[in-house]
Amino acid sequence: MAAHHLILEAAQRLCAGRKEPVFTPNEIVRALPHLNPQTVRTHVTSRCCVNARPHHQSRLEYFRKRSRGQYELLPQHRHPDISPVARPVPARAAGPQRDTIHAVITKDGDTYVADCHEVAVVTQGRTIDETLRNLRAAVMLHLEGEDLRTMGLGRLRRIHVSYEMPADASAA
Repeated sequence: MAAHHLILEAAQRLCAGRKEPVFTPNEIVRALPHLNPQTVRTHVTSRCCVNARPHHQSRLEYFRKRSRGQYELLPQHRHPDISPVARPVPARAAGPQRDTIHAVITKDGDTYVADCHEVAVVTQGRTIDETLRNLRAAVMLHLEGEDLRTMGLGRLRRIHVSYEMPADASAA
């Protein structure tokens, strides 16, 4: 199961027994001790937050930042029937294990930005080559010590990179 699904489920369990559907990233980190704490924080505060700064290619509309360190579970994801008692987390993700992580590189001014889809990694560089080196190092560091099976990954063999640019050459 993808990290963002586990994070959403943890937020739903935490908020089920509360008057207001509000939580902190640290509560989610404590609820998911088997995940990398930085991955969890990045997902809560950025990738899954509708009002975070727009530096991820894709945004999942799970949470909204209410105040410093407090996030709200959005209404479409609130489930009153979920018990606040934590369900056991599967030891490994179901289905086939992927061996590829996908990333997209875009140009932002004089900087190239690489954003991964499967893991919460964003990096940059002054050239495409520098960005690719930084991306590889950042992905390896992010995955260090992680059980790749919980992310739906088997033995990581490649990082597939796409470069996005405006279709209209005059827009560049």
